[in-house]
Amino acid sequence: MSSPAIKPENFAESCVWYAIIGTYGFYIIGGLYILAPVLAWILLLHLFSQYYLNQNQQAIPLTVWVWISAMLVMEVALLGGHLQADLGLGKLIKSTIGWAKGWALLAIFPLLGACLDIRPALIYRAACMVGKQTLWLLPVFILAYILHLPETLYISPLKAVGGPGPEFFAVVLYEIDPGNGSPRWRFFTPWAPAAGFVANIYFIFALQETGRWRVYGILACLAIILMSKSRLALVAMLFVPISTWGMSSLLRPWLWFAGAFVATLAGITANRIINFAETAIATFKGARADSTRVRAMLGEIALHRWRSETPLWGHGIVESGPHLVEFMPIGSHHSWYGLLFVKGIVGFLALLVPMLWTFVSLLYYAQKRPTARVGLAMTLILFLYTFGENLEILAYLFWPALLLIGRGLRIESNT
Repeated sequence: MSSPAIKPENFAESCVWYAIIGTYGFYIIGGLYILAPVLAWILLLHLFSQYYLNQNQQAIPLTVWVWISAMLVMEVALLGGHLQADLGLGKLIKSTIGWAKGWALLAIFPLLGACLDIRPALIYRAACMVGKQTLWLLPVFILAYILHLPETLYISPLKAVGGPGPEFFAVVLYEIDPGNGSPRWRFFTPWAPAAGFVANIYFIFALQETGRWRVYGILACLAIILMSKSRLALVAMLFVPISTWGMSSLLRPWLWFAGAFVATLAGITANRIINFAETAIATFKGARADSTRVRAMLGEIALHRWRSETPLWGHGIVESGPHLVEFMPIGSHHSWYGLLFVKGIVGFLALLVPMLWTFVSLLYYAQKRPTARVGLAMTLILFLYTFGENLEILAYLFWPALLLIGRGLRIESNT
């Protein structure tokens, strides 16, 4: 079955369309990290201008207001941490700019998705076009490793604008895992697990497509997930589609009967299930034991220092860990530990509350709205990755998911 052609029909759609399909182009010039914040704030001004000129009457959903309020609280937590530690005006300004490029996007893009006329089908198609481009580039990435070409081609001069690190502006063909010496691929992301993160989002998008675009999208996402060698990506790929389908079918009586049967069967075979789960968890952790150890130590350090030093506001800024954790930032690889360390319990709640609120809202809407089901899937993916990544610094990559969350919350009778 052929897929109908899709093209942008307004300014907002054009911005989103070219930003997504130009992913590799922006990556090559080192502009991906800059693109998302610029896009967010330009479209936010565009939305404000529509409201001012009475060209947009779309109401802002309550859940989006919760996100806006929570991300403003995140900035308050940042101010509190900086003032408590007396870090100075310079660091405060730098951190606020970082907030505008990171946490603020978690409020802006859902607002844009809920209030601007951006068709979900346009985002799905654009993501699948990136998938097609990825399939074209796969031989290049693989041959680069076979021919022992340099892992990193160059670091873009755009790193001068500032960012979390040079890896956000580097063009990398492949990398060698220091734990086992095997190759991994980052594609257009700063590290391999982040590629698996984006692939899971685009995988859900591809499932909404038809015809050849669906095939391109699914194949590319599977390739990225496998080549990134991310354990969490494999878990998410299996868990999220099935869970979303089940959660979106709560009004179907047969599902409850099936659930009762499964629960009964699980009770009979509980010991085997527990043993299997324990074995699976041990295998999961053992697949990259060094990485698991470092992540666990980073979390322990973050929790200890949060409890003993700054429980309310956090430390205000990221700090490098000791040699024991390879000098990685304390609380990295985990959004919740990172928030507790940097922004304290205030920042922790500023993410937890809107995320739970969004889940409940989309769970309700998903019983009838296809777009809400996609939004629910996006929320599940983001929640899973809070335990493996720092959402703030990767918001520039998963912003299309935030648009779909907003679209799923849109106030209208038919979506």
